[in-house]
Amino acid sequence: MFQRLLLAIDGSDAGPVAVSFALAMTSPGTAVHVVHVNQYQTGGRGLTIETGDEACRPVHVAVTELLAAGVQATGVVCTSSCFAVADRIVAEADRWAADAIVLGSHRRRGGWRLLGQGVRARIIRLSQLPVLTAPAPLKVSRRVGRHGLAARPHHGRSEITS
Repeated sequence: MFQRLLLAIDGSDAGPVAVSFALAMTSPGTAVHVVHVNQYQTGGRGLTIETGDEACRPVHVAVTELLAAGVQATGVVCTSSCFAVADRIVAEADRWAADAIVLGSHRRRGGWRLLGQGVRARIIRLSQLPVLTAPAPLKVSRRVGRHGLAARPHHGRSEITS
């Protein structure tokens, strides 16, 4: 289906899910280009949020996993202000001549949704490429379910208690 996928990841829990999602989208001959944007600190005078090694780590892990699965993969770390992350991802997709962009999902909840447009929405608006969003990572809650049961960890395994 797609021959050249650009996979934009960060260091969050959404990164490995996005890698698995991109891997599922590949077919023989598909190439994946992994991109991580290291953001400049606001008012940080050119300092980035992550060190060079910290920024390279998720790219290295993703490229290694893709290569181990037999997928042609490359990776790059870019820098950008927090306001231009989407622009940087779209520019890298254009430079690499990607067929589609794959993103991890960060579902905003509550008041965070009101704080502005997310990176995904900006990429969709800026790019003419298809933008595929991996599902959000599952988060296990310790809330009691409707049947009064809660999962509690016990010596490395979960037990259902009432």
